[in-house]
Amino acid sequence: MPASNVAQFFLPKELKFIVSKPYKNGFIWEVVKLRNDFEICPKCGSQTNVRCGKVSVTVREAPIRNDPLWLKIHKHRYYCKSCRKPFTESVDCVWPKRRTTYYFRKSVARDCESYTNLSLVRRDHHCSSGFLYKVHYDALKTKLNERKGSPWPTVLGVDEHFFSRRKGYTEFTTVFCDLKKRRLFEMCLGKDKKSIVEQVKHIPGRENVKVVVIDMSNGYRSLIKEFFPNAIIIADKFHMLRLITPALLKVRKNIHGHRQDLQRRRLLLKNREDLDYFVRSDVDEYLQNYPELDELYRIKERLREVYRCRGYRIAKINLERLINQMTSSSLEAVQRLRNTLVKWKDEVLNYFENRWTNGFTEATNGSAKALQRRARGYKNFVNYRLKTLTTCF
Repeated sequence: MPASNVAQFFLPKELKFIVSKPYKNGFIWEVVKLRNDFEICPKCGSQTNVRCGKVSVTVREAPIRNDPLWLKIHKHRYYCKSCRKPFTESVDCVWPKRRTTYYFRKSVARDCESYTNLSLVRRDHHCSSGFLYKVHYDALKTKLNERKGSPWPTVLGVDEHFFSRRKGYTEFTTVFCDLKKRRLFEMCLGKDKKSIVEQVKHIPGRENVKVVVIDMSNGYRSLIKEFFPNAIIIADKFHMLRLITPALLKVRKNIHGHRQDLQRRRLLLKNREDLDYFVRSDVDEYLQNYPELDELYRIKERLREVYRCRGYRIAKINLERLINQMTSSSLEAVQRLRNTLVKWKDEVLNYFENRWTNGFTEATNGSAKALQRRARGYKNFVNYRLKTLTTCF
């Protein structure tokens, strides 16, 4: 199909096609800007129809059939009588002081989202890395501005994950997830109360937050009590159940048995209720020779029994009974777990009234880490926040 026929469907109505020529590794179309009755001065907004010369500009356009395309636009200069200064007439598809059209930037931003990495986009569009990053993150910022002013959700999940270790210390990122709608709500750099409050204090509606799920972090608990005054704090079930696991693994590792005992050692980490009768009997027989390992295993299973309770009252009775049983233990790991249960007793029991967990928050952390690996790490937290919020929303 001739270029003139393609141009009539491709070009805006204000541009008239003249000729197509080979240019670099693609084509360049010479076009002329059709004359209007008047032009508006960009400085004072007054109308004028006084011409004072001609000018031509070359801008990059979206590719056609994967071939790069440029537009050489012939325009006029106008003179503003109010400002007493000349200006160049504008073209709708080209923003002021830019050498690319809106359609080209839109095409680049779309490919940045669909390609596996930005290097492939740079190779296909033959553009610089600086231009590519600017277009990509400007598009993400525009997309994120649509959510600006959204109030805090009623049910929050709060957790942190690793960000970088460039400045001599480890930096973490705190994530806030809307557990009802199952999407990422906000991200902050750091996990201390002062820096988090400074970054999220502009978000309205913090008095509407009713439930917040966290791990056993004293900093997060202090933050929530101060920043979300009407919220109930829930200690995450997953983090609570795994508190005894490191001690169990350490004792299990120090036991040197026969090769046939390896299978039974692995069964210690599985849930007892998921094993059949004969497997449970085999595990009990193995634990008879290791009383310390047997005690840790029983504590782990008793804590799981507490979380299988139905209702706040029954769970409270079983939790207090477990804490009293742990008092007589001589193991340091058991005493540490007992102190944690005593300290976080109210937050643990709040789970049985609402049944919220941080499962989705942990999944969001996994998605954020996948983005970091895909980008080979991030140096700028602003770009990392834009990318993660738009991807996990």
